[in-house]
Amino acid sequence: MDIFEDSAPGGNAHEFTVSEISGAVKRMIEGEFGHVRVRGEIGRVSRPASGHLYFDLKDDRAVIAAVSWKGQAARLSVRPEEGMEVIATGRLTTFPGQSKYQLIVEDIAPAGMGALMLMLEKRKAALAAEGLFAPDRKKPIPYLPEVIGVVTSPSGAVIRDILHRLRDRFPRKVLIWPVAVQGEKCAPEVAAAIRGFNALTPVGSVPRPDLIIVARGGGSLEDLWGFNEEVVVRAAADSAIPLISAVGHETDTTLIDHAADYRAPTPTAAAEKAVPVRLELLSWTADQGARLSRALTQRLDQRRQRLADLSRALGRPETLLDPARQGLDQWSDRLGPALHAAATRKRAGFNTVAGRLHPATLTGLIARERRHFTTFAERLAPALARLTRDADRENSRRRADLDTITQRLAAAQRQRLDALIERLAATDRIRQTLGYTETLKRGYAVIRAEGAVVTTKAAAESAAALDIEFYDGKLPVLAGSPTKPKRQKSDPPPDQGSLF
Repeated sequence: MDIFEDSAPGGNAHEFTVSEISGAVKRMIEGEFGHVRVRGEIGRVSRPASGHLYFDLKDDRAVIAAVSWKGQAARLSVRPEEGMEVIATGRLTTFPGQSKYQLIVEDIAPAGMGALMLMLEKRKAALAAEGLFAPDRKKPIPYLPEVIGVVTSPSGAVIRDILHRLRDRFPRKVLIWPVAVQGEKCAPEVAAAIRGFNALTPVGSVPRPDLIIVARGGGSLEDLWGFNEEVVVRAAADSAIPLISAVGHETDTTLIDHAADYRAPTPTAAAEKAVPVRLELLSWTADQGARLSRALTQRLDQRRQRLADLSRALGRPETLLDPARQGLDQWSDRLGPALHAAATRKRAGFNTVAGRLHPATLTGLIARERRHFTTFAERLAPALARLTRDADRENSRRRADLDTITQRLAAAQRQRLDALIERLAATDRIRQTLGYTETLKRGYAVIRAEGAVVTTKAAAESAAALDIEFYDGKLPVLAGSPTKPKRQKSDPPPDQGSLF
């Protein structure tokens, strides 16, 4: 064994720790690039809750990570957005935790729009000019769809978030159409999925969805470029089924968002927009039912109280009927005398009229009417004869009508005369029935004194002579002291001989 051993190759080189190397690199980079201005296109932008701002600066060959701390980000004159071409002023440093260098940005100035964003803006303007983004084309989202179609990748976290959110809020039937959400196959598969859902029939073996959700997680502009393709935008605009776009995070915007009927900031928000919360809906329904019951009960109580108030103002039924009852009693007391007075007036008027009804008057009236009808009948036949003589053969039908009318007039004349004779006979019968002579036949008599009818005993006693008229004649009687004649068996009872 040698007393002095040879050292290992390179054993005399200094050994650096990881921190020493990182510190040396940091000092070198910060020393060489303590103040730089970098031109590039902004890539993905991240704004965490801390207030710091993280984004990428890139060109066609390289990418530099950039960060703007909270205080610096608040003072930036331009808010960085993905796709903008800017000139960022700051200093380079390293991040030892990940062995990478980054640009600490102190100011940003716009330097133009990147080629990708420029193409996107041109496509957006062209499609908007066609009216694909018009608000009047957008359809309302159904409140509670039975079937929901989801266009997304079946293996990502997006579909799990959507299904989980739907299950928590209001479970619905979900149809998943698997598509590629990135790369060359993304655009044609997404467009085919939208058109495929629209091609389903409501009564087919696979139910037609009532709502379509197109979903994807966040990513860079390049990752989401498939949802900016024209074929996808046109398929979304032509969809007859309401469509919700949930592509990327809240800050990500694609052209399908403008063509969709509703843009959700995240896939989870799309699921929340698709269905309501079942428990909240049940609670709201129960609350509305309770409010309806309370309102109905309160309304009935108010109406019942109002009815009670009005009934007190009406008074008791007996009070309302008392005046009418009293009036009825008064009129009942006056009814009997009024009827007797009215009968007396009518009887006097009838006697006056009956005195004027003489057979000679009626006979003379009938004779005048007969002569009148006879004169017209005699004049009618010659007139009809003259008219028929002047008529030619074309008026034969009219002549027959005139003959018929003549016969009807003659029959009417006879009917009229017969009716007048019958009416005269009926009137004479009434006169005889209602005349006092018929009353005399029933055993009554009319007592007159000096041409006036005697109706009282005192008037008969004071008269010098009485003239008693019976049915078959008159009997003069001298008045004197009244003596009560002896009643014979054949005489009628005293009450049957009352005077008129």
